[in-house]
Amino acid sequence: MSILAKGAKVLVVGAGAMGSGIAQVAAHAGHTVYLYDGRAEAITAGRAAIEKDLKFLVAKGRLGEAEAAATLARVVPVTTLSEARDAALAIEAIVENLDVKRKLFAELESTLGADAIIASNTSSLSINAMAAGLARPGRLAGLHFFNPAPRMALVEVVSGLTTDRDVAETLYATARAWGKMPVHATSTPGFIVNRVARPYYAEALRVLAEHEAEPATLDAILREGCGFAMGPFELMDLIGHDVNFAVTKSVFEAYFHDRRFAPSPFQQELVAAGRLGRKTGRGIFEYGELAAKPVPQDEPAHEGEARITVVGDIGAAAPLLARLEAAGIEVRREPGMPGHRGWMQIGAARVALTDGRTATGRAVEERQPNLVLFDLCLDYATSTRIALTRADQCGLGALRGVAGSLQKAGFKVSVIDDVAGLIALRTVAMLANEAADAVLQGVASARDVDTAMRYGTNYPKGGPLAWADQLGAGFVVEVLANLKEHYGEERYRVSPLLRRKAHNGEAMYD
Repeated sequence: MSILAKGAKVLVVGAGAMGSGIAQVAAHAGHTVYLYDGRAEAITAGRAAIEKDLKFLVAKGRLGEAEAAATLARVVPVTTLSEARDAALAIEAIVENLDVKRKLFAELESTLGADAIIASNTSSLSINAMAAGLARPGRLAGLHFFNPAPRMALVEVVSGLTTDRDVAETLYATARAWGKMPVHATSTPGFIVNRVARPYYAEALRVLAEHEAEPATLDAILREGCGFAMGPFELMDLIGHDVNFAVTKSVFEAYFHDRRFAPSPFQQELVAAGRLGRKTGRGIFEYGELAAKPVPQDEPAHEGEARITVVGDIGAAAPLLARLEAAGIEVRREPGMPGHRGWMQIGAARVALTDGRTATGRAVEERQPNLVLFDLCLDYATSTRIALTRADQCGLGALRGVAGSLQKAGFKVSVIDDVAGLIALRTVAMLANEAADAVLQGVASARDVDTAMRYGTNYPKGGPLAWADQLGAGFVVEVLANLKEHYGEERYRVSPLLRRKAHNGEAMYD
């Protein structure tokens, strides 16, 4: 696997935030970097942004002054592409417009040497469409950095139908040499991250549309209960709803209106109203000096039970039992029925992990009116928040006894309305399902999918497929099947690969 030699020159076209960031990465790795933009003032601003960031790193003790000065010196502004004709690698970071990019690539191909690699930083456009019409389409590939490029580790190396294998391997090896975490992907809508991440937003928007809980509460459950770095609503506000909606819409359209990727009508209305998030001062939440900080709804303190009974194996929630015991609650254990998932008796309530059914429907099916369901947690031994819901038939007293017992064990308890799969489990199941389909369709390997989601979006548990392995593919398939039965929608259809793994009892990495 060949790495771009340190003496090789790199051309970055586009001096905005992404382009200047990429230029900084390449220059820090030791390359002379030509920085070009159609606007001279943009080149000046881009190099100034690099200098500012390098000074910040020096001030924080992350970079020496001499190293920072040498890095900046290697960034060479150019006002014409012909000045960079000896570049071995050109990285495009301009506007996301296919026609504009294709015109640029044709010019680069005629300007650079025949062996030069041309890479696009596109986040969603087809590499195949970009390569069409080039004399040497095999020299074009995607090299998708994440913003901010100097900080974010992930780089998606995207191959089109005609991309030479050695070009993809050189970009992969070079990105690793530059200190990045590269993954291979094929040119399909959304590549890895922008495709697999869609359910993180979609399921939260769906639950919100059903008025099952407030946005701040749903954010807190996923953040404090499941270990996601940001909740979906605060993250959409940060990204910008116009951007997030546009990406969802483009993936939806590119997959011929597959309902799995259907955009949210509610988010569409946010965009129409100009409530785009932080950049406009209001999105899901309000921003500004006088804006109140979003606060999740916590269940008031309740009296918990002194003892509980556990019947059978409660699976992924088993660490919860030691936590309850450490809080002074006596835990009695009884054998369960073979082939049946375990549950807990806490006061008057039967308590179980959600499985994708509503509590109300499950209560009828299991003839257990006082049914309380709890949501998935990242680690039941250490997570600080847990979500509960009750069947419509369940008394408030029974729910409060469960909440009080969990509060004794140190949980903040969020009670949400009876929604199928609650919020955390349905989200993780859908992320795993989309990741499995990406593997099935040859977008990337299972390990590269999980690596991309870990380093591109900071997902917990090693990524959605690793989390599915821990939960068991059979359980994830059951959750998705129950969601599909509840909603009657193709949105929740099970990936054939995930179903196959469930049948064989295999892990996604097998």
